[in-house]
Amino acid sequence: MAEPPEVMRAVEQIREEWGANDAARDAGLPTHPDDIERVDDIVYGTTDERWQRLDVYRPADAKGKALPVIVSVHGGGWVYGSKETYQFYCMELARRGFGVVNFSYRLAPEWKFPTPFEDTNLVMGWLMEHGAGYGLDTSRVFAVGDSAGGHLLALYAALTTNPELAKRFLLADGRPIEIPEGLEFRAVALNCGEYKVLFDQEGQDLTTVLMKAYLPGDGTTEEIALMDVTAHVTKDYPPAFIMTATGDFLLEQAPVMAKKLAETSVPFVFRFYGDKDHSLGHVFHCHVKTPEAKRCNDDECAFFRLYL
Repeated sequence: MAEPPEVMRAVEQIREEWGANDAARDAGLPTHPDDIERVDDIVYGTTDERWQRLDVYRPADAKGKALPVIVSVHGGGWVYGSKETYQFYCMELARRGFGVVNFSYRLAPEWKFPTPFEDTNLVMGWLMEHGAGYGLDTSRVFAVGDSAGGHLLALYAALTTNPELAKRFLLADGRPIEIPEGLEFRAVALNCGEYKVLFDQEGQDLTTVLMKAYLPGDGTTEEIALMDVTAHVTKDYPPAFIMTATGDFLLEQAPVMAKKLAETSVPFVFRFYGDKDHSLGHVFHCHVKTPEAKRCNDDECAFFRLYL
């Protein structure tokens, strides 16, 4: 079924504008710096070789060492983004002593929910099966996600720790999702994410348009219930670093997730960046040229080291 014209116009505009902004943000940064060892374009799935690809980054001075690994789940409103968009951010994480898996996944509206979860799960399966060959310690797995990727990671982490949810989380072919054997997140970082999706089906705001692009039923009661991360958190959820900032348009979402983790006695850290004199925008941590991004990424990696 063809997407409504207003949805496609919005998606095309997002891809054009956000792409231009990200290109300007990263202009001049080297794709193959001397201090990073990278392996690119590893195919992790069999459905779409264009999108089902990942990169692995490691610090060049860590040859022969099995490193703890961070898997990055990129943002982009479920309709935009790729591993290329996040390569500079992910190399910054690798500089902090981690192996990093940076992957693309199939996007809406061409691919609907729950396709990104299928791809994320395939990446985790690839990691558990092949990671050791790339110097990645699969007993020490962490993950980061921002914006829509924050939602994707937050809900996927719930799937790994809530067996009842996993049983009823059906992939596009009707099969329940099967979490790779042995996968256990030591901790996750949720950056400027959305955790309790609320929207008016008759509205014209960005969230409503994106949900219509992403969800097969345009946001049925069942879909929205499944998308609500806070409804699926249990005491077994991994420790979490949650952050937002003064200019984050999803600012109100972070306290909702923090409250749920507190109620279920899950260890977490909540960081708020910026102040009334120095506003920081949505996913500011990806702007790796800035001192604010460095501070946030240092904070997150320090949090991860607590769980090594």
